[in-house]
Amino acid sequence: MSDNKYKSSSSVPSNPTEKLLRDTQLSKGSKPSSNEASDTKSVSEISELQLPSMERLGPGTSRDEKYPEGPSSSQSCSNESQKPQEGGALKPRMLVVSNRLPFTAVRTEDTWSLDISAGGPVTALLGLKEFEVRYVGWAGIHVSDEAEQKSLTEVLTEKRCIPVFVDEVIFNRYYNGYCNNILWPLFHYLGSSQEDGPATTIYYQSQFDAYKEANQIFADVVIKHYKEGDVVCCHDYHLMFLPKYLKEHNSQMEVGWFLNTPFPPSEAHRTLPSGSELLHALLSADLLGFHTFDYARHFVSTCTRILGVEASPAGIEYQGRLTRVAVFPMGIDSDRFFRALETPKVRECIKEFTEKYSGRKVILGVDRLDMVKGIPQKLLAFEKFLEDNKDLCDKVVLLQIAVPRRTDIPEYQKLASKVHTLVGRINGKFGTLSKVPLIHLDQPLKFHTLCALYAVTDVALITSLRDGMNLVSYEFVACQGSKKGVLVLSEFAGAAQSLGAGAILINPWDIAEVASSIGRALNLKDDERRKRHELNFQQVITHTSQKWAEAFVRELGDAVIADQQRIKGVPLALPVTDAIEHYLQSNNRLLVLGLNAVLTEPVDTPDRRGEDQIREVELKLNPDLKSTLMELCCDPKTTIVVLSGSNKFVLDNNFCEYKMWLAAENGIFLRSPTGKWMTTIPENLNLDWIDCIKPVFEYFTERTPQSQFELRNTSLVWNYKYADVEFGRVQAIDLLQNLCSGLSNAHVDVIQGSRSVEVRAVGVTKGAGIHRILGEIAYNSDPTQIDYILCIGHFLGKDEDLYTYFEPEIPVETPITKTTEAIKFPGDRMSDLKLQNSGSVSKASHVTSEQPLPNSGNKTCNVLDLKVENYFPCTVDRTHSRARYSLGSSDDVVSLLKALAAASSSS
Repeated sequence: MSDNKYKSSSSVPSNPTEKLLRDTQLSKGSKPSSNEASDTKSVSEISELQLPSMERLGPGTSRDEKYPEGPSSSQSCSNESQKPQEGGALKPRMLVVSNRLPFTAVRTEDTWSLDISAGGPVTALLGLKEFEVRYVGWAGIHVSDEAEQKSLTEVLTEKRCIPVFVDEVIFNRYYNGYCNNILWPLFHYLGSSQEDGPATTIYYQSQFDAYKEANQIFADVVIKHYKEGDVVCCHDYHLMFLPKYLKEHNSQMEVGWFLNTPFPPSEAHRTLPSGSELLHALLSADLLGFHTFDYARHFVSTCTRILGVEASPAGIEYQGRLTRVAVFPMGIDSDRFFRALETPKVRECIKEFTEKYSGRKVILGVDRLDMVKGIPQKLLAFEKFLEDNKDLCDKVVLLQIAVPRRTDIPEYQKLASKVHTLVGRINGKFGTLSKVPLIHLDQPLKFHTLCALYAVTDVALITSLRDGMNLVSYEFVACQGSKKGVLVLSEFAGAAQSLGAGAILINPWDIAEVASSIGRALNLKDDERRKRHELNFQQVITHTSQKWAEAFVRELGDAVIADQQRIKGVPLALPVTDAIEHYLQSNNRLLVLGLNAVLTEPVDTPDRRGEDQIREVELKLNPDLKSTLMELCCDPKTTIVVLSGSNKFVLDNNFCEYKMWLAAENGIFLRSPTGKWMTTIPENLNLDWIDCIKPVFEYFTERTPQSQFELRNTSLVWNYKYADVEFGRVQAIDLLQNLCSGLSNAHVDVIQGSRSVEVRAVGVTKGAGIHRILGEIAYNSDPTQIDYILCIGHFLGKDEDLYTYFEPEIPVETPITKTTEAIKFPGDRMSDLKLQNSGSVSKASHVTSEQPLPNSGNKTCNVLDLKVENYFPCTVDRTHSRARYSLGSSDDVVSLLKALAAASSSS
């Protein structure tokens, strides 16, 4: 991708301070004060106009009314070369993908005409000058004829738009069905449909299938027009599968996704049958953006609770990569409103409205006629205000603009009927022959009319029950440079987090509170009105749609580069073919296998309870591996060691019939293939601390539902994998603080896992365990040296010394031999290695280990003769590991071991 000030081609800030300084530098620029906004801003100082916000406009407004200076035909999106920036550099391209294009196509007699769509998420990106933007989406009309599709595509190309053609039946199930009837209510906290029955279930599944099919169609169009280096920005709940489909086609594609609505808490999202699939699909993106911190927090919490993934301040760990989650409060193109206020048409309207409502205070509401906009609550509160202030009935007027939406849906028809009933009741109760206190319009307004209304309004009343952002509040503030009106804003609108300092925040469900807030807003002193307006005005002119788009694109670039740098340390996929080939060529093989998540039964996602939880807690051997392990154990050239942190009873229950080495509690207890257990606990090991901290673990287990506590001989483990994720983390932090203060003088290690806390004696690790096992193998087995090792585990970081135990760490030119007189605790690998130089440091290097024989005095024996290419250290389902290779899941382990057994049998 071409370099620009928003994307770095090679690096990202190394720390938050550097990032802050860079972002501050990029955002520097002069910003007008509220007094200067309408008086000194010239046409040349204002950027190209922005599309109207989605809250304001509805169908039927012409292009000149809504977008007098929109993209011209010269801004073509044909496949010509990209336009150069100042200084000759090419602008990088951005593909903005949303359900709707900025334009709606209308068929005339012999051609196509284009009307500006009613808002939409892409509007904030229209002012982004650092990119050549292409818009991908549905054109608002179904076209099945190929010739017609071609002609419409040519017309839209002139507007930098790429149409997506979806079969009408599929589109209705995808858009009207799954998007609007299922996702939209859920995301706005309205819950899922309560209908039941087989027919509903079948219809729901058909809608979900259509949703995925439509997303695939969108993906195909994006892939067709994608060029290397393009940035892809996906928008909204309509396209939650799109990041997955794009990444499956090209994992190097830079993909961001932004949600323009609220995101519900995990409890609400859990009710969605296909919710986990949607989350998995979204996590394929490089960056996920939300309007507010609450929405981002809900998303992260939902992923951790439902998918069981790990989250950090930077984002979510998923399938070996980090999906960044960030907050980007959207703004407006405030310059457009500053310019509009200077036009003769708007000034004429302002004069007209000022005369018309002379002597009356103007309260304004601008909303879509939607269930979540709280229009009935607003009218009830206004009615309550008039009842409490009868002397003001002829001195105030509420202008309510309610743009119709989905008029064919029964629920919306009921809402419209309810609103009309309230309007009639209020005007009938408090109106006169010459004046009414409430003027209600079921139609959109022209842009210049709306700007004039904003300018003459004394109080803007926004009572959203749940709103992604609500940019009407921003537009009102932008037009209030002279009057400095008061914003009364619902605390459930996303804008409340941005404009809350200057607005009067309300709970729209509390009718009495809203009514009193109206009176308070009308009676604010001039000084307080000015201070409140100044706070909001600075927010509006600082956090514009242009800044929003720049921040999103910059964060996307940072996320991609940071992930590229991060995955350099991620283990490579295990070369299965090489592992099998070297296995067959070796004479004495050692397979070191972990138990949990390696050989155990596969379980579903961690949100599943009941049987799946019991299966995982009990650590049962995967049934698919029983015959395979038996074949491998019968191979005279193969020695198997199962090395686990669990106690010996767990290993006996699963492997009592197999002739293999078992190492319980990280090698503290060993069982030979003959079935005899022995202990390697040093006599001088102090374990008095166990009795001291056991009550602490029991206490936290008791107060944390669904957590488990395991007492072992040399360690204590507290696991909260199935407890509430957030509560479990809080409890773990509290437990760690108690342990750090109470065990400061004890000779122990406190180990924090992903969802566990363990305390064990110092030196008890799997690396130390394998040290003892090799000594036993050397004493009890054939003297033939081990020339092949496959080590597979799902280990904590503390136990990953097992992977490096066999690694040659330093090349030497002279053989070095060091021996020990007894098995040490803990084992020091380098003190027991003899590194032999064979003329090369890389693949020709050998590792030979001399291990003492228990009960044999100083007798030692070479147990290893290992070439580097014959050593395969492999982690399972870990993104960060000291292992050289990785496998995705226990299913991959099953496949690998079966392949080894089959290859060995056939040879």
